[in-house]
Amino acid sequence: MRIAIIGGGALGSACALFLRRLDAGVAVDVIEPDPGLRLASSARSAASIRQQFSTEVNVKLSRFGLELLRNPDEWLAVDGDAVDLGFVESGYLFIATGEAGAQALRDSNAVQRAAGAAVSLLSPRELAQRVPWLRHDDVQLASLGERGEGWFDGYAFARALARKARAMPVRCGTPARWLASSSAPSACTRCAWPTAAASRPTRSCSPPRVVARGRRAGRRRRAGVRAPAHGVRLQRARAAARARRWSSTRRASGSAARAAASSAAGRRARATPIPTTRRSTNPTSTSSTRGVWPALAHRVPVFAALRRTRARDGYYEVHPLDHNALVGPHPACPNLLLACGFSGHGLQHAAGVGRGIAEWLLRGRYVSLDLSPLSPQRIALGRPLVERAVI
Repeated sequence: MRIAIIGGGALGSACALFLRRLDAGVAVDVIEPDPGLRLASSARSAASIRQQFSTEVNVKLSRFGLELLRNPDEWLAVDGDAVDLGFVESGYLFIATGEAGAQALRDSNAVQRAAGAAVSLLSPRELAQRVPWLRHDDVQLASLGERGEGWFDGYAFARALARKARAMPVRCGTPARWLASSSAPSACTRCAWPTAAASRPTRSCSPPRVVARGRRAGRRRRAGVRAPAHGVRLQRARAAARARRWSSTRRASGSAARAAASSAAGRRARATPIPTTRRSTNPTSTSSTRGVWPALAHRVPVFAALRRTRARDGYYEVHPLDHNALVGPHPACPNLLLACGFSGHGLQHAAGVGRGIAEWLLRGRYVSLDLSPLSPQRIALGRPLVERAVI
């Protein structure tokens, strides 16, 4: 059996790695036009992990991603070389200033704790005691990850996944080289509409393909169908600050801040789709990054005295139905699997999704964690998977 994976970033490499872990006899081709991943989203990602989601599947995907970040040598080492992912374990802090937001935090907390996450709800008084540098007079409720959250080096993580996959071994190449090889599968015939999200491939299909191209997932049609995902711009800025160990702080508006070494970083996602061919990661304007600081200074007073030192753009890849990931067979072609549309959560969920895709292809079902809630079939049915904590 030969499987082609289109996209060699964190998600594509994770799919390839777990395919080979589950079955050393399966042949895997990874097609990636940027082998060094210099232009990959992971190279410009804020690269964080949290368990504070409102859906069980996302909480559990983060918990498995945490396993790799805490034990990188066990999962990703090649020839005994140590793997340094720069993982800093420090909790996320979500705050609510109104009753609707407070109730959302309570509902999410029940899901998180049932899935095994250590997340506490804090009253304004408790918040002031735990996080004295944060303005709390307008806060109604807060949610704090006690452990199992933080940030890491996203580029190092993606490259470690790719290096481990190649060592399994997995054959990697550029699109031109792959299409020129005799092993490239022929064009897939149109499949019948499947009756279940996890239908097995039909005999009319070519060998399976996995689309894990991030923001470029929907750029071209494959097997006569298109992945409904596109990129949005993420702007990040860094400013000088005294060293302080604080949690990553977020609000539903999309602004966030965290401290790292001797600087502080803020970011905001822009919902405007961007051309998939654009490669520049320079900020499109200074006004958009400047707009982050007043909101952050309101919540963290020290930000009022900061000066921006540099800024850069990155990318989210989303789809319009619910901004949750698309994982599993395409509704129009069960042998074309999608792993895209993560809305900024791809790095932390890459390991769990790679394992799930491998299980579906080799076992015919999800074994370790049921990823069927993320099935692309929900788009065809018009049934969004609502995740309240998509930032």
